[in-house]
Amino acid sequence: MARPLPPLKALRAFEAAGRHLSFTKAAAELNVTPAAVSHQVKALEDLIGTPLFRRLTRALALTEAGQAALPLLGQGFDRLAQGVEAMRAHSESGILTISVSPSFGGMWLVPRLERFRCRHPEVEIRIDGTDRLADLARGEADIAIRYGPGGYDGVRTDWLFHQINTPVCSPALLGGEHPLRRPEDLRHHTLLHIDWTDTEPSWRMWLTAAGLQDIVPASGPWFSMESMAVQSALDGAGVALIGDVLVADHLAAGRLVRPFDPSFSTPLAFSYYLLCAEDRTEVPKIAAFREWLLEEARDLRSA
Repeated sequence: MARPLPPLKALRAFEAAGRHLSFTKAAAELNVTPAAVSHQVKALEDLIGTPLFRRLTRALALTEAGQAALPLLGQGFDRLAQGVEAMRAHSESGILTISVSPSFGGMWLVPRLERFRCRHPEVEIRIDGTDRLADLARGEADIAIRYGPGGYDGVRTDWLFHQINTPVCSPALLGGEHPLRRPEDLRHHTLLHIDWTDTEPSWRMWLTAAGLQDIVPASGPWFSMESMAVQSALDGAGVALIGDVLVADHLAAGRLVRPFDPSFSTPLAFSYYLLCAEDRTEVPKIAAFREWLLEEARDLRSA
């Protein structure tokens, strides 16, 4: 029969003191007094019958017994914390927090969310529209959708889809005084620019690849968000150079069109990825959303 464990409070005091090699720092972490930590450690030593620290002048040092136990107890408390998070995940609160960039969230994800809600009405959704990387391990979000090169450490990563950068405009620009039919016709139209990083193709790069050296690439307004440039294109104000995934719905509905042959589109180096914490993939609300989003991604890729 297994011997009963020492009190959890005493084990916690030893683990904190062993990590810090200080009763004072352990006390600050546990929100108790240094004397209380010292008392708990002494009680643990008396219970197991061996010293865990050598008490030096203004310092602590672990004994062999303390060195052997400390990493195992640290792992144990980490697992306990994960267990508590799992219980919280199965609590009455079914809120699913999704971290996603504002443009992708507003232009692609949000228009599709009603399909998920119809399938899982028990799950409440909270969208955190931000480009800041959420710490999934610390519970800052349940799911993150990110655009990047992949290779994300410490999380479960599912590839969703890549993009092709393509010029798009309102169908109204295909007619009028200067109909937009060939790349050379861009000289008569406003170019809509997005403040991307250097990894994304700009109008300058696109025009150079198309051999159009006589068109001023920096003319036209600049936007800090893709959604703003797309709205301007929808309004007929110019031609945007944008990832096809972001405007897939507008293209399908005919609100936007590709004015040129697909050969003038540029594959992008980055892709969209679905991320979640490795130890939370089986949480029902996360598993349900992940299954649904992967289906949506497959449908988009096969369209």
